[in-house]
Amino acid sequence: MLTEANLSGAKLRKARLAGAWFEKANLTHAQLWLARLEGAYLRGADLSEADLVGAEFWRAHLGSANLSGADARQADFAGAYLGEKANLTAVNLSEANLTEVCLVGADLRGANLTRANLVEADIEDADLTGCRVYGISVWGLKTSANTNQQNLIITPENEPEVTTDHIEVAQFIYLLLHNEKIRDVLDTIGRKGVLILGRFTPERKSVLDALRDSLRSAGFVPMMFDFERPTQRDFTETIKTLAGLSRFIIADITNPRSSPLELQATMPEYMIPFVPIIADGEEPFAMFRDLKQKYGEWVLDLLKYDSTQTLVAVIQPAIIQPALQKSDELTRKKAEDIRIRNAADYLRK
Repeated sequence: MLTEANLSGAKLRKARLAGAWFEKANLTHAQLWLARLEGAYLRGADLSEADLVGAEFWRAHLGSANLSGADARQADFAGAYLGEKANLTAVNLSEANLTEVCLVGADLRGANLTRANLVEADIEDADLTGCRVYGISVWGLKTSANTNQQNLIITPENEPEVTTDHIEVAQFIYLLLHNEKIRDVLDTIGRKGVLILGRFTPERKSVLDALRDSLRSAGFVPMMFDFERPTQRDFTETIKTLAGLSRFIIADITNPRSSPLELQATMPEYMIPFVPIIADGEEPFAMFRDLKQKYGEWVLDLLKYDSTQTLVAVIQPAIIQPALQKSDELTRKKAEDIRIRNAADYLRK
């Protein structure tokens, strides 16, 4: 047991220290590269500026420990406990294994997490301000509203710094900047994406499938959403995500169930052309009239059809062309300058 031991600058390279008790020990500037400290108890220990390259801290207890400025490249902290406001400021954790590590309340300001593995790690209430996160793996990462993720650097050290404030989108943003294929995909969806809403009952789905096939043949990227089948995500959240990726939306409101609620939640949010369609003999749900009156600027007139064949036959002049025309109108409107009045002009009248 080495509680409060003074091991500052100690040369413990490749040492076998599994299960060792180093509570509040002074290990500043210690050389612990490739040391094996699995299950070691290092609560409150001072490992600042220590050489921890390749060291194994598997399931070690490092609560309240000080690792500030330490070099822990490729170290293994899988399942380790680094809570209780552990100090990891400016620590180098590049390529480190932090799988399932507990970093609740830890201070990681300025840490280098380049290519680190944080799969299922817990960073609730931690401070990651200014961390380098290029190449980081964050599947199943646990965060909280109090996790500070400001100014995360998503580019490698040899590139100009680009920052974001959310660790889970850092990789996506970097790919957007550097991957032409992803940019092309998003651009294609924005120009060619069409969201088709409706019910996937056998009768209704045949109509939606025909629309999808016709849109695909016309060079669009159709996306279909089933009102009938429940999903793990909230309907409104899912539709809003898909709507934001669409050039226009086709909504079959024949015999609707949940669609009135979803359209009410979506129409006000996006200035995207809505093309409502309905089978002959059906009447639109009561709320549709109000939606059309309020958001008629981007909701096209209701299109009735007597059969799937008729609908497909007129898809170009009755759906695609009016929707694209409306999309262009809305784009120009969004680009218009704000109209300004001057109070002094009223004094001259």
